[in-house]
Amino acid sequence: MRQRTFWLVATVAALLVFASFRLLLNPYWFQPGYKVLQFIVLATAWNILGGYTGYVNFGTAAFFALGAYTTIALNKIVPLPLPVLMLLGGTVSGVVGFGTGYLTLRLRGAFFSIATLALAVVAQTLITNWEFVGGSRGAYAIRPAHYPIFDTDLHGLFIDYVQYLFFIMLVLTVIAIGVARAIERSRLGYGFAAIRDDEQAAEAAGVPTLRLKLVATTLSGALMGMAGAPLPYYLTYLEPASGFDLAYAVNSIAAPLIGGLTSWIGPLIGAILLTSIQEAATVLISSAYGVLIVGLLLMAFVVIAPNGLVGLAKRLALDEALAAFWRPLQALGSRR
Repeated sequence: MRQRTFWLVATVAALLVFASFRLLLNPYWFQPGYKVLQFIVLATAWNILGGYTGYVNFGTAAFFALGAYTTIALNKIVPLPLPVLMLLGGTVSGVVGFGTGYLTLRLRGAFFSIATLALAVVAQTLITNWEFVGGSRGAYAIRPAHYPIFDTDLHGLFIDYVQYLFFIMLVLTVIAIGVARAIERSRLGYGFAAIRDDEQAAEAAGVPTLRLKLVATTLSGALMGMAGAPLPYYLTYLEPASGFDLAYAVNSIAAPLIGGLTSWIGPLIGAILLTSIQEAATVLISSAYGVLIVGLLLMAFVVIAPNGLVGLAKRLALDEALAAFWRPLQALGSRR
């Protein structure tokens, strides 16, 4: 499928998803739907660095929360439309991602992962002690009464602001998936794959590994920051514990592992499956079982499908193709 065709199909699919949710009689479904879309973006962003490039990032919560607190900080200065806040939040997180990458990407393996985890701890400590954005007490975010761009009452296209947030996150989801797919099929993606397979061999072959890793950290951080920017309006009250929630880091890593690391569709499948099960457990049992569900799914997939659902599907398709090739040979041998 060509890139233009993909964008057209993705746009139509997004509009169908939004229309389907509007047809539901209960507007509550927009809230779990927003969470699913949010984790699709986070998983896709994480996969750009962790899956395509092979550098495991434990600092997802830091980039995500920086986008959220960019919204809090700017709202105290001048009210801005949410799309503008998302662009600015993505810019802040992208710059932090670039700086972090420049300082830490010379580290490899577990050392890089530990450095990104330290980034999350440092960022949370700074936010907790920054009184301008509420500090440890947190800060309230008042949802606007009008569209962010058009001076129109919210009771037009969207029934409430959560539906508008769902629509915005749906647009960001299409953009994130489109960017990941474009990277996978480009020279940039081939460079990322070379780094993932053997970084030293890639350097010896002339691949600009440091430059490519900086591109990966910047893109990944920017998408995470854009996903975090609407969070204050979704929660209406943001504190460091909710902004730097462990679930953001855990789910953003688990979803690509469950779906498949080296493909753009893997994080999409994994995030939908994982977040849907977690939301169902939250409603039917308790939200305390979220991390437990992640652990059980990861253990199951390590045994059943270590390469994720995409890898499992490819393996089954290959086995079927080999079986279809082998059956005529067996029949021919039996006739003889």
